[in-house]
Amino acid sequence: MGNRASLRGTSVIVAGAGLAGLTAAYELSRRGARVTVVEARDRVGGRVWTRRDGFVDGQHAEAGADLIDPDQEAIRRLAEDVGVTLVPILRGGFAYVRRGTRAPVIESGSSGGGLWAALARAAEPWVRAYRVSEKRWDGPVARRLAEQSVATWLDDIRADRRTRAMLTGLRGFFLADPANLSLLALVDQLATESSAWDRFCRIRGGNDRLATALAGRLSEPVLLQTRLLAVAQRRGKVRLAVCGQDGQGEMRADALVMALPATMVRRITFTPSLPVLQRHAFRDLRYGPATKTLLQFDRRFWRRPGRTLAYGTELPIGAMWDGNEEQRGGAGILTLLAGGSASRDTKQLIARGGAEAVAAQLKWLGSTKAVLRAARHVSWEDDPFVRGGYAVFQPGYDPEQRAWLARPHGRMLFAGEHTSLHWQGYMNGAVESGLRAAEEVTALVASSRRRSPIGGR
Repeated sequence: MGNRASLRGTSVIVAGAGLAGLTAAYELSRRGARVTVVEARDRVGGRVWTRRDGFVDGQHAEAGADLIDPDQEAIRRLAEDVGVTLVPILRGGFAYVRRGTRAPVIESGSSGGGLWAALARAAEPWVRAYRVSEKRWDGPVARRLAEQSVATWLDDIRADRRTRAMLTGLRGFFLADPANLSLLALVDQLATESSAWDRFCRIRGGNDRLATALAGRLSEPVLLQTRLLAVAQRRGKVRLAVCGQDGQGEMRADALVMALPATMVRRITFTPSLPVLQRHAFRDLRYGPATKTLLQFDRRFWRRPGRTLAYGTELPIGAMWDGNEEQRGGAGILTLLAGGSASRDTKQLIARGGAEAVAAQLKWLGSTKAVLRAARHVSWEDDPFVRGGYAVFQPGYDPEQRAWLARPHGRMLFAGEHTSLHWQGYMNGAVESGLRAAEEVTALVASSRRRSPIGGR
């Protein structure tokens, strides 16, 4: 860790008040920097969004990022540091639901990673080659994997119906259908040494409590409803053109942490321009469609002896799990995450018949025995501040571009889940990237001070 007092007299602007930006701002503030955070939304948290409005019994659920894995240490340490509590959930792991002749069929759960283990066996030659290549994204193994879609690979190995259905069921994980997902993304996941898939957590009281706690520990309030338009660098300073509630203005600092989604970064004007390869990296990266539906029923009909509380499915409504098992009350909330083409299917269901049409898709789980009390949904691809759930590596994405997503440009450092090498797509990836950006700012300032002092004058 850098010296927490080493940034006194240094000003830093952080663009984006999601977990990546807030983590960077929090850590930089602890090191003595004067930090200003700008955020285009009217709230902090970004894609961490706890919905409390409209639900009975004071219940809530996550419209954005939800689950914390057992081996995600960075977010766990950060939560402890700011005084928020993690609560265990979904201890039975995920089961899998596929289409049947007459009704959906529930297959064995993935407790202990059963589904992933089956896929790893099917992809064993590629997983072995990828591990031997040290999981490098700048070599021929990664490039060969990146050229191929998961769907094409399934054809090559003559995969059976069950294997194909499993990969379709993972749309809620990858936010992409097999035809739109690079084989490299799948093999990278399969090659990761992970602990059990049945010891998840979420933050008691709502995941947004972490974002709120981080923002509350900053010396300056986050500047909400403030959009970043342009970034210019000159003579060891960064100058930002922004548009806030009072119109356009200018901000200056010694360094900038760019913690916006890649979809927003590519809209910003940079002077000097980003290197060509970096521009292409941001331009080409896609974000997966993701519709999150929160259904509150008068009873928790999905709770039955011998059944799990979470399912990956190849159904139009995507994956689903108990959205508030840690909360009291007779009512309960079922969370549905429709990724890839399932997002489109879910939106069509809602357009035709509202939340009731989505609930009707749960008859196999017992929804006819319950009354729908409230519902909320968000389609992240329609959100103007992100245009997708999280980053997806599509077939043909140049794997060598990935490193450019996190590469500093002058006095501008990058953060966000899309820059994370190990936890891309997760809250933990956002947190780790924010910590990395803070370290990079510290190193940048230290190097600059050896040449000529900056800040504090």
